[in-house]
Amino acid sequence: MFSFFKKKPKDESAQPHQAAAPEKAQQASAETAQKASWFDRIRGDAPPEGRKPEAEPVSTAEPAAPAAEPEEKPSWFSRLRGDAPPAEPPAVEAAAPVAPQALPAAEDAEDEAEGEIVPAAPVAPEQRASWISRLKAGLSKTSSNLTTLFVGARIDDDLYDELESALLVSDAGVEATHYLLEALKKKVKDEKLTEASQVKTALRALLIDLLKPLQKPMVLGRHQPLVMMIAGVNGAGKTTTIGKLAKHLQAHQQSVLLAAGDTFRAAAREQLAIWGERNNVTVISQQSGDPAAVAFDAVQSARARRTDVVMIDTAGRLPTQLHLMEELKKVRRVVGKGMESAPHERLLVIDGNTGQNALAQVKAFDDALQLTGLIVTKLDGTAKGGVLAAIAKTRPVPVYFIGVGEKIEDLQPFDAEEFVDALLS
Repeated sequence: MFSFFKKKPKDESAQPHQAAAPEKAQQASAETAQKASWFDRIRGDAPPEGRKPEAEPVSTAEPAAPAAEPEEKPSWFSRLRGDAPPAEPPAVEAAAPVAPQALPAAEDAEDEAEGEIVPAAPVAPEQRASWISRLKAGLSKTSSNLTTLFVGARIDDDLYDELESALLVSDAGVEATHYLLEALKKKVKDEKLTEASQVKTALRALLIDLLKPLQKPMVLGRHQPLVMMIAGVNGAGKTTTIGKLAKHLQAHQQSVLLAAGDTFRAAAREQLAIWGERNNVTVISQQSGDPAAVAFDAVQSARARRTDVVMIDTAGRLPTQLHLMEELKKVRRVVGKGMESAPHERLLVIDGNTGQNALAQVKAFDDALQLTGLIVTKLDGTAKGGVLAAIAKTRPVPVYFIGVGEKIEDLQPFDAEEFVDALLS
């Protein structure tokens, strides 16, 4: 046996096979070592660099390729087990905020006011007369109570008592009524007024002075985009007002985007979508999403599209529903994360027929959102109008618009003189 193995090398035909055997064994050993290293790395028993010296002789021409392969496999299996994060997440995350990051310079450049909201289009005299007549018709209930007082009346305590009752009935409130009566008595005494018509004129001047601070136009072009958050109780006419206001803004060459943040009321999204179709305006909505998420998406979309104005419709809620008011605050905070200083306008839509309850709404929503403006709707019904005097005296939030009907042109900027004339005509 021993001589058999000694004579074997002399057979030249066997030498190639014998030379191949150690080479195969060496390759098998290298592969075994490589597999062992690969399995060790799967189990986490050894770092990827543990077997690199044995793998180096295999491919000296392109050393980078084998080195990259062991790095990929453990990374993939580590992610499969959840032990390691994805290999290159920053590339995906960095792509998303590229557009918003490029905008602040333009936003700062447009920080100055460029214009003001005025009637949606040049209004013909007959159209303006029609608007004023509708406003007078809407406030006729209060107007009839006030104007009849000064017909052939004597200037005495009885006149002041009747005027006090008329103002209280018109929802002017105790504080505003007391202020107007005291100021009127002083004015009559100082100017020595003797005719009832003169007293009526003096009351008109006092009412205009009281309501004039509420007459403030909405300024456009301060931000890109200008973000408006619109709130109100159920039934106040928020969604309809948003549709009308979008038409006003488009008349001033403003591109508009709407956010259907009222995810609670049935068909609220569909109603806003109808207004979007009428005005050819994009509406951002979700099937059953969080209102704050819808608002955030709308702001980001507007920034990417370079839209001028974003209007966010929020769910109607009573000021006594504290948990819903907290959600309204959350929407405001989330919008602020989407764009610094937003929302720039925080508007409350109030029903002109709700009387002193409208004042309670203004106080509650102002405390929660720090309101920048009001929109008074439905002054074409049984509205008494005096509540604006109560607001002016108690919580003077500017009144941007008033509405007297369902048509788009029935929403007009608030004018103190026109309003007082409609009350006293």
